[in-house]
Amino acid sequence: MRESVLHERDFAGRFPVGSGVCGIDEAGRGPLAGPVAAAAVILSDDFPVGILADSKVLSAAKREAAWIEITAHAPFWAVAWATHEEIGEFNILGASLLAMRRAYLAMGVAPAFVYVDGNRLPDLGRPAVAVVSGDALIPAIMAASILAKVARDAVMRRLDLVSPGYGFAAHKGYPTKAHREAIARLGPSLWQRPGFRI
Repeated sequence: MRESVLHERDFAGRFPVGSGVCGIDEAGRGPLAGPVAAAAVILSDDFPVGILADSKVLSAAKREAAWIEITAHAPFWAVAWATHEEIGEFNILGASLLAMRRAYLAMGVAPAFVYVDGNRLPDLGRPAVAVVSGDALIPAIMAASILAKVARDAVMRRLDLVSPGYGFAAHKGYPTKAHREAIARLGPSLWQRPGFRI
């Protein structure tokens, strides 16, 4: 399959599932602080895809429950990161693609098809397809979006303990009013992304 960008209309209502399909997605492109996370997942043919959806539309409880199912029953999965320093070095797009590449390589397998959420592809060393809104279309990407989101939220809760007062456990580093006010009051945290603006 040649590298390309696909949209929902290109699938004609039939979205790829099964053990030959790898999905990749990231979480944390929008925050002012913390790392960006990415996940790669290959689901089994009999995985209960009904529990999956774009992580942004699931409640925290449903994401956590799906995490348990995915990590227990997906034959291959991995979560990887790009740090806030790497975001400053490569910009957020470059760092997101780097985290995606790391997650894919960490699985240690070569699936038949690789689908990446969005319209840009990381360098995977093999053909892949970018799918716009893929986290709402392809089960393996949905699973990846859930793993990345749950993993990143957990890290931000830990950073809240290391750097109290910024509210990371609540806003996860996103540019909320409370986060901006904390930066104005306390100064930048150790985890602020270079170049952030309050």
